[in-house]
Amino acid sequence: MADDKLATEHEAVEPETSDQAAEQVSDDLDELGRAQRERDEYLDLAQRTRADFDNYRKRVSKDTADALQRGKLDVARQLIPVIDNLERAMAAEDGASDPAALAKGVSLVHGELREALTRVGLTAFDPAGDRFDPAWHEAISTRAEQGSKPGTVLETLEPGYRLGEQLLRPARVVVSE
Repeated sequence: MADDKLATEHEAVEPETSDQAAEQVSDDLDELGRAQRERDEYLDLAQRTRADFDNYRKRVSKDTADALQRGKLDVARQLIPVIDNLERAMAAEDGASDPAALAKGVSLVHGELREALTRVGLTAFDPAGDRFDPAWHEAISTRAEQGSKPGTVLETLEPGYRLGEQLLRPARVVVSE
């Protein structure tokens, strides 16, 4: 009788356990399916984000190249008349009987070139009398000069150039000792 009771209990427990196990497996499969769908959504989102970023990077690179090209075109347009006038001056040199007139013509072309470069934002600077600043000046030599403070720019050998606030070439200077 004990064996019958055990068998009855075993049979009664087994269907419940089997149903619970099936339900647990079903829940696990549902959870796994949700996790896979979520993973696929995140993967798709990551791939789209990467593609968008690659497109953005290409667009910015193209825009930068286009802006650089427009800047070069602007400078070239400013300099074409200067080149024309220099070529006229060189042609006039062959038959020039008045060297002073030729020098005046070259001086006018030099002024025209400076104006063209100023229009595109290039400025020259002469720091004579200023305090030496290695960020803006290049010391070519030093010299002792009575009445000047040490570290003062005594003479500018070559002017410095900047475009806006960006230094293109430091001024080459002589500095007091």
